[in-house]
Amino acid sequence: MNKLIRATEVRLVGENVEPGIYKLADALRMAEELEVDLVEISPNAEPPVCKMMDYGKFLYQQKKREKELKAKSTQITVKEIRFGPQTDEHDYEFKRKNAEKFLKEGSKLKAFVFFKGRSIIYKEQGQILLLRLAQDLEEFGKVEAMPVLEGKRMIMFIAPKKKK
Repeated sequence: MNKLIRATEVRLVGENVEPGIYKLADALRMAEELEVDLVEISPNAEPPVCKMMDYGKFLYQQKKREKELKAKSTQITVKEIRFGPQTDEHDYEFKRKNAEKFLKEGSKLKAFVFFKGRSIIYKEQGQILLLRLAQDLEEFGKVEAMPVLEGKRMIMFIAPKKKK
């Protein structure tokens, strides 16, 4: 606003006004007559660009627009499924069904094999288990990251397939 005070002329735009260059005093008087605010849009222009508008209404509409955009954006949840390197068949099937349910809901899946103590020697079994899971869930999701060993965990991410 202080730059506007230093300028003697402003370029005026907005509704109910003829676009052009006006003296600052005239622009302020016109805004007062129309019962709107004189808002500086581009202070670096020569002369500065001002717009006649209801500033409160403008802020309200901007907040409303941001709220709508936030509502439209989807929240991605990540569900985890934990296996041991020697998970038996029944447990595997149970966890596979849960993973299937998570992917159908639209959640990402983080499947990992946790190696306790000396079970780290079964890395290959853990990798085979995760690849088998990826193959079983192929119709519900696609593998985002192949199995990777991070410390005592072998992790794999599966993203849900887009619904048509």
